[in-house]
Amino acid sequence: MITSERMAQVDANAAALGVPRKQLMESSGNAVAREVRAVADPGARVAVVAGRGNNGGDAFVAARFLNDYDVSVHLLGREETIATDIARENWSALQQSDYATETVTDSRDFALPDCEVVVDAMLGTGVTGALREPETTAAERINESDATVVAVDVPSGVDADTGGAEGTAVSADRVVTFHDRKPGLDSLDAEITVADIGIPAAAERYVGPGDMRPVRRESGTGDARAYVIGGGPYTGAPALAAQAALRAGANLSFVAAPGPVAPQIQGYTEDLIVQSYEGERLTPEQVPNLVDTAESYDDVVVLGPGLGNADETLEAAKQFLESFSGRAVVDADALPVVPEVETDATLVCTPNRKELAKMGGPEVESADALADRADEIEAFAADLGHVVVAKASEDVISDGERTRVSRAGTSGMTVGGTGDTLAGATAGLLAAHDPFTAACAAAYANGRAAELLEDRHDGLLASDLLDVLPRAIWGGDDA
Repeated sequence: MITSERMAQVDANAAALGVPRKQLMESSGNAVAREVRAVADPGARVAVVAGRGNNGGDAFVAARFLNDYDVSVHLLGREETIATDIARENWSALQQSDYATETVTDSRDFALPDCEVVVDAMLGTGVTGALREPETTAAERINESDATVVAVDVPSGVDADTGGAEGTAVSADRVVTFHDRKPGLDSLDAEITVADIGIPAAAERYVGPGDMRPVRRESGTGDARAYVIGGGPYTGAPALAAQAALRAGANLSFVAAPGPVAPQIQGYTEDLIVQSYEGERLTPEQVPNLVDTAESYDDVVVLGPGLGNADETLEAAKQFLESFSGRAVVDADALPVVPEVETDATLVCTPNRKELAKMGGPEVESADALADRADEIEAFAADLGHVVVAKASEDVISDGERTRVSRAGTSGMTVGGTGDTLAGATAGLLAAHDPFTAACAAAYANGRAAELLEDRHDGLLASDLLDVLPRAIWGGDDA
């Protein structure tokens, strides 16, 4: 089962893996033609009613596989408004090859020809809401017909995820859906065929450009604030995390740090707001104020970068998580306390392979072997009850039910600090997205940022990633 949004993501990932949508359209169209052949003998009259998107493009292809039938293709709208290049190419191929085609620019002019089969390819899974003209009239004509109706991917007007319809919708006898069954199809009184169109399993397993779709639809995260609780023995880690959160969409980024190191952290950049507290390290005495600040402003917390592992610091981290009920990314020194904590907080944990083992997860002998243990990491995330991003040459992201692997990145990312930028980027995205979506997008974007700087080879610095993180997240000419 796959939702329409996830299907769009998988399509984009397949293209990134070298299986372009044009190739998938050929397979989809062939599958539609097979369904027509299953319900009608050669010579039968087939009317293809097509929209201007890729759903229509699938049907244009289908017409070319039905040369033994009397096929007419009816495009709803002007041909110059066909939405994609590949659908336009397939429409042009029909015209140049003397297939019977017509454009319907006024619903009052649409008359469904007498036929044995109608192929409904007006709207696909990516379109929701009530039908408009000329689709409404076309749907009514199709429903009035005695022909067998074969719908492409989903009957037009039906929500592929819910099975509901706002107003008129095509009543299909058969539906040919692609790659996997859509949730809403179960409620239809129609025969459902799931067609394998050649999308590789890797398009679902590996995080790719498609997984950035939810992020790239957002123009910003509003009043999102990141609140990094870190620093003490180390100062660079919290500064990197806080800056990465800004690059990933946070409007303000605060760092809570011990007084002696607060000026050093502030010195990295004027973009950070550094709030100091007494003492040389985080202790339980500071926890109530930190929790109050984070919850008062609905901050997304990053807990751990540069904290150190003193006993009183680990106890403070534990008490913070026990008291906090918001969203937090837990990284580095704070990770070992997570398994022993009962918390109402929403957590994303970002351990490397050694930290993963200390948390009680699988012990992995090398960074290259982490992805091979994805099933064990998923089981660990399920037991933990939080999203886990296990960092290595291939990152494994799991919420205990879903698991993805991000292969983005370069060998230069073994330099210190790239885990801190990942934690900060995750926090920036967690402000506007669910934990699993944010974790997948952040892992991919952090690695993709390194790829955009591949000319630095093993001379890459974690701070170099900051300038290109926005392009890696929201896209650009070469992202």
